[in-house]
Amino acid sequence: MEERYLLGVDIGTYESKGVLVTLAGDVVATAVRPHELLLPRQGWAEHDAERAWWGDFCALTRELLETSRIAPERIAAVGCSAIGPVMLPVDEACRPLRNAVLYGIDTRAVEEIRELDVRMGAETIFVRTGNALSSQSVGPKILWLRKHEPECYAKAAKIVAATTFLCARLTGRWMLDHYSASCFVPLYDMAAGTWGKDLCEGIIEPERLPDIAWTSEIAGTITPEAEAATGLAKGTPVIVGTIDAAAEAVSAGVTAPGQAMLMYGSTMFYIQVVDRPVRDRRLWSAPYLFPGTSAIMAGMATTGVLTRWFRDMLARELVEAEAQGGESAYGRLAALAAAVPPGAEGLVVLPYFSGERTPLNDPRARGVFFGLTLSHTREHLYRAVLEGVGHGIRHHLDVLDEIDAAPLEVRAVGGGTKNRPWLQMVSDISGRAQLVPAVTLGASYGDAFLAGLGTGLFASYSDISRWVRRLETVAPDPAPKPLYDRAHRIYRDLYERTKDLMHDLTQEV
Repeated sequence: MEERYLLGVDIGTYESKGVLVTLAGDVVATAVRPHELLLPRQGWAEHDAERAWWGDFCALTRELLETSRIAPERIAAVGCSAIGPVMLPVDEACRPLRNAVLYGIDTRAVEEIRELDVRMGAETIFVRTGNALSSQSVGPKILWLRKHEPECYAKAAKIVAATTFLCARLTGRWMLDHYSASCFVPLYDMAAGTWGKDLCEGIIEPERLPDIAWTSEIAGTITPEAEAATGLAKGTPVIVGTIDAAAEAVSAGVTAPGQAMLMYGSTMFYIQVVDRPVRDRRLWSAPYLFPGTSAIMAGMATTGVLTRWFRDMLARELVEAEAQGGESAYGRLAALAAAVPPGAEGLVVLPYFSGERTPLNDPRARGVFFGLTLSHTREHLYRAVLEGVGHGIRHHLDVLDEIDAAPLEVRAVGGGTKNRPWLQMVSDISGRAQLVPAVTLGASYGDAFLAGLGTGLFASYSDISRWVRRLETVAPDPAPKPLYDRAHRIYRDLYERTKDLMHDLTQEV
């Protein structure tokens, strides 16, 4: 009997990744394709969905088939994940009517958040959806489209997430998983598990939203049109899919209550599996990927994006040297930062360079370098940036302690885990050990597993434990704890003392 394979594709903020694996989780082929994050104006973040999402998907699948020399008919199932939550209006043929509006790093809908809180009642929204409105919420962005681009809104047959867009292009069906639907605040009724007709009133008609199902359910099969575009075989099953962070959590083996994923990506994203719904206005709540499971989530607005900004703006000669075959600019910056003492000699950074998502939920927060002196160097600034993210992570863990939902274990994943000094800083600041899979392939690997689960090739989601390789532990060093405790107090106090000034600074004239 010929061996069968699973295909997973993930669309990220700056690049897309694809992986082809055996049923045992062994990697046969991988492919990566970069794309552009569009920042048309301050507070906006967009993607060209046709090029960055569908274009990348088609290019990746063709590359994987070509390099692996595996016949398309031997692929048992396809799984997709993508950035989210996002908002994309499309026509009947699933053609984008404008660029996609991205997740919480896009803060354009501040006024719409206020309007909905007043009109619907902030308490009603929280009770019905399990979440407070924030820049992460899709509902205010749909309302923004309706108010500011009414012609586009009127033409939209559907308003979809990235995975819905891919699923529709592949199968002809408009599908969205429960986990992703919960981010369409205030439209998703958490208790009912459906779009709330009354919750949608004045924002969008429920029939213009995707149908809701569980992540690993089969959405449909590859159509003849999709076969021609992707090279995949007509009739291949495609699962509903999910947001990239959740697929990445699965890839690291985060499936049981008490387990948590800390993703060092373009943004920091945290997912913890719980055995019951846990709600707190400072965090996000959702059904997890499988019936009977729930999740607590959190996300900072700028982490990997911030280190990228620092590299590109303040270390251009290192970028140029890397382009000429030299050492990685990130690697060089990490080594320089590691040589700076803990605390960056009195420098504290608030990493709110595009507002802040949880636990502040303040789209008008701003970044701060505090404590600068003439003796500080670029290395000090970079270490302070990394430590600032560490303080943000500790802030979240403090909130979880407060609500009696502290994680039993934290697994670290994402591109930032290559920066081992950064991991050590986070463990030292937070006082928490982090478990790091020795081999991490990211969300696309989780997508492949979920595709196999959906087609019955695995008995349970716990079977992912067979795929997760050796775990390494980053334990906290107690030596810098007093210094970091003091810095954390300053970090927390600094925002409270300056937030009014931040809001004044961002008032439109």
